[in-house]
Amino acid sequence: MRRRQKPPLPKRHGLDPARLRLPEQGEWETVRDHLVERLPMVAPARIDELLRTGGIVDLDGPITPETQFVPGGAVWFHRDLPDETPVPFDITVVHRDTVLLVADKPHFLATIPRGRHILQTALVRLRRELDLPDLVPAHRLDRATAGLVLFVVDPARRGAYQTLFHRRAVRKEYEAIARYDPDLELPRVVRSRIVKDKQVLAAREVPGEPNAETEIELLAHRDGLGRYLLRPLTGRTHQLRLHMNSLGIPILGDNFYPTITDKPVDDFGKPLQLLAASLGFTDPITRQPRRFDSTRTLQAWHDPDGWATVSAAGYTGGPVAGDAPTHGPTSTDP
Repeated sequence: MRRRQKPPLPKRHGLDPARLRLPEQGEWETVRDHLVERLPMVAPARIDELLRTGGIVDLDGPITPETQFVPGGAVWFHRDLPDETPVPFDITVVHRDTVLLVADKPHFLATIPRGRHILQTALVRLRRELDLPDLVPAHRLDRATAGLVLFVVDPARRGAYQTLFHRRAVRKEYEAIARYDPDLELPRVVRSRIVKDKQVLAAREVPGEPNAETEIELLAHRDGLGRYLLRPLTGRTHQLRLHMNSLGIPILGDNFYPTITDKPVDDFGKPLQLLAASLGFTDPITRQPRRFDSTRTLQAWHDPDGWATVSAAGYTGGPVAGDAPTHGPTSTDP
């Protein structure tokens, strides 16, 4: 496998610098001229400041406002970070060894940097807090969903674990809380065709050959609520949320299905009641069976009144029920 070129700038806040490849053709006299045209969202004054302070480099070191444009070259720089509201919940580490780290992610924390979530992501937090600068994820979990995420400590072995997910060789179980419908026959397998358009927040089900499949089972019910076990056999965007909604029992706290609601990014109330509860697979390196289980619970099942009343305005900094505090590393391998 071809290794990625090592950036000539060190990580900052646990983040690699951005790499910008210069076009093979162009009439720009300087790299500065190209950057001003290439990055319209960045003020020219900010580009000039980065050039003056050595914040933009090529393989030979910092470049200046006068550095000539070289077709096919590359430059590196650290992007300016957005203002982020800290996510007030800790990450639990359920397993750590020299190859793998399994994190138990809280609700509202994205897995990897993207858009307006950069420092407040599981990857960046773990890199910084555990001094693991090369940590990489083997898969992703939605920001709204809590539960297990598998990370690889040694990037050279990432491909072996990513392949498990691509081959659907990972046994994943989720728990969800939703309305109880006594007329709904469960267990059952839900199959549908799901598509997700770019620049559109929600996915949708459309007619056609199914590409998404979920086993759904009722574990228990009380007071009009059901506790459900979900086993996704495929991994489409928002698959579990769509399939539960298609049965008429949307997951509690879902701000996308059946309708999109505008929830402020700093509102940590009423989290989506969906938990990635377990991961199981045969380790591609050791060939030994592995299983990991979440330490978290879903608040709407154990404390429905508390789940319904906690809001951003009412949050005071303590742990919300169902979001476990950080523990030391423990293995749940069989």
